[in-house]
Amino acid sequence: MIRAAAILAALLLWQAAALLLNRSILLVGPVDVLKELARQAPRYDFWLTVRFSLWRIFLGFFLALSAGMLSAALSYRFKAFKVMIRPYISTIKSTPVASIIILILIFLNSRNLSLVVSFLIVLPVVYANILEGLSHTDGELIEMAGVFHASLRKRIRYIYLPQLKPYLISACTASVGMAWKSGTAAEVIGIPTGSIGERLYEAKIYLSSSELFAWTLVIIVLSILVEKTVLWLIDKAYGLLWRS
Repeated sequence: MIRAAAILAALLLWQAAALLLNRSILLVGPVDVLKELARQAPRYDFWLTVRFSLWRIFLGFFLALSAGMLSAALSYRFKAFKVMIRPYISTIKSTPVASIIILILIFLNSRNLSLVVSFLIVLPVVYANILEGLSHTDGELIEMAGVFHASLRKRIRYIYLPQLKPYLISACTASVGMAWKSGTAAEVIGIPTGSIGERLYEAKIYLSSSELFAWTLVIIVLSILVEKTVLWLIDKAYGLLWRS
């Protein structure tokens, strides 16, 4: 109830600001944005654009999640691997997104730019969170598993995975939004045909604030939906783990 009231208050404030400014080229209200969405949504090319960006950004996120977990596990198990990979993770984490985008454009075409950029932005976040979780695994449980000669499979299932869950959720919660921000930023710079970034760029060129806000709202909604879906899948996967 409180959340709904807060959202309503924000929308009313936004609409009031748009009415007071009275310059639709600079700021449009939520009513105009919804009208623009209603105009765009029935069109087939609208959903093609959504699919183009959604697929690439989600794939980049999923690959980064997989690679980050694997790299963290190897770093936890082999100290030499941790030392070797640290400069790469630190470099990716410290490099500005714009620089990453431009560097990638030198080597790749723009069509899969958002996939690569979202992968690189998410990877350090997942790696750091999972490695932190592994490092804080209960030492007494590991020692007990060694005493009873528990197999690696059982150690992973009954010790590591349960204690990693909050760190995995934290990594996903933090990185999904980052994937969408960096991915759409990459599309705006690279302007791949048929992407949300291309639509944002066109809205800026033609000074169409309603379209700009509408596509921004689409990005926010997609980001929230992807985050909720990923967290739901994690919860279901852990549920199946305990039932099997």
